[in-house]
Amino acid sequence: MSETRALSPWRIELRETLRLAWPLALANLLQMLVHAVDVIFVARLGERELAASALGIALFGLLMWAFSGLTGIVAALIAEELGRRRHAVRQVRRSVRMGLWLAVASGVVGMAICWQGEALMLLSGQSAELSARAGDFLRIIMWAMIPMVLASVLRNFVSALGRPIFATAITGLALGASLLFNWMFVFGNLGAPALGLEGSALASVLTSVFVLTSYVVAIGADRRLRRYRVFGNWWRPEWSRLREIVTLGSPVMIIIIAEAGLFSGAALLMGRIGESELAGHTVALQIAALAFQVPFGVGQAATIRVGYHFGAGDHAAIGRAGWIGIGVAAGFMCLTAALMIFAPMLLLQIYVDPFAPENSAMVGFAVAYMLVAAGFQLFDGVQAVAAGALRGLQDTRVPMLIAIFSYWVPGYGVAIWLGFYTPLKGTGVWIGLAIGLVFAAGLLTYRWARRETFGLLPSPSA
Repeated sequence: MSETRALSPWRIELRETLRLAWPLALANLLQMLVHAVDVIFVARLGERELAASALGIALFGLLMWAFSGLTGIVAALIAEELGRRRHAVRQVRRSVRMGLWLAVASGVVGMAICWQGEALMLLSGQSAELSARAGDFLRIIMWAMIPMVLASVLRNFVSALGRPIFATAITGLALGASLLFNWMFVFGNLGAPALGLEGSALASVLTSVFVLTSYVVAIGADRRLRRYRVFGNWWRPEWSRLREIVTLGSPVMIIIIAEAGLFSGAALLMGRIGESELAGHTVALQIAALAFQVPFGVGQAATIRVGYHFGAGDHAAIGRAGWIGIGVAAGFMCLTAALMIFAPMLLLQIYVDPFAPENSAMVGFAVAYMLVAAGFQLFDGVQAVAAGALRGLQDTRVPMLIAIFSYWVPGYGVAIWLGFYTPLKGTGVWIGLAIGLVFAAGLLTYRWARRETFGLLPSPSA
């Protein structure tokens, strides 16, 4: 106790933010490895199967992350309730229960969309054969949608209650489960049938069920989490809380779709410029996405810490939580930017052999794009945490408008102009991505800095 009193409020907030952020960031990185396992196994089946898997995952992944964003506002609501009243058992249970209801409802919508996967692929201009294979893949992996979104709600619950390490441990176990199930069902080991591409989809379904079951077991085994009885009276509706989650979460879902659409659109532009440019873009984007998982985790922690102080009505603590999160993310992204500039080959070796002659063109483009990525690393990290901090204030509608404008007007507009009307081509497309992130970071940080002026703070007596 005396040690805590001796620390300044800023140091205490930094400690609490890091305590939340590092397990979440590590869980995000492990989740990327879980997805990479599927790619590694399917790649051995051939180019057509890999392409069908990539198309299917692109649609499934977008839907899953969008619905996770929709339900993810539960973390801010839980944090607010705990900040207002330390043992807000009933209020927390209401938020989690309605989050689980929404997860099932949105998952059903996602499954219906995936069921029409073949038709959607044909509409996007894919070949009939590739669309059929992607459709087959989607009609199996769609069964993972509901378990994944449910698990996302429970991850928010355990993290907001101070148990983020559960997310790390369960995702680590999921990595092992994914390896086992893919090995069994893709190639037919341990007596399982060799299902090929469909086996990888089945492995994803089984892994998602394993993750959901792990969260249920962990919540039941932990004394603090168990007392909230989040699965009790699961059939009882709380319509006002459900409306609140939908109202606050829908803009977050739209932000995710807008950002994913920007990068998917950039891939389409690259495909029109050249195959080597597209390959280099894909690898460079994977590296940038890997680096982004850390500020993404910090942003999740900032949502919880700001939400907690928002519930307590502590204006000074709200400011500390947000600025510390932004500072931590900015510092880390400066490190990744330095690696992209001074050690690009080291990073490329994570995904490809940069010294193989057949990869020379792709590697050349990837290195050029990574130089641009190094320039926007800082802004990417800042916009992620600023959005997370604003989410803790339950401010989601204006950040949604900022994201749509930033990504699609200056961002995609500059990408098209530089990519097709200047000699920059692929590098120009990446400069457009950078411009979009710069605008988003600047506008979101400005809104965060002016939070009192915009009336985002609670009354001190809240």
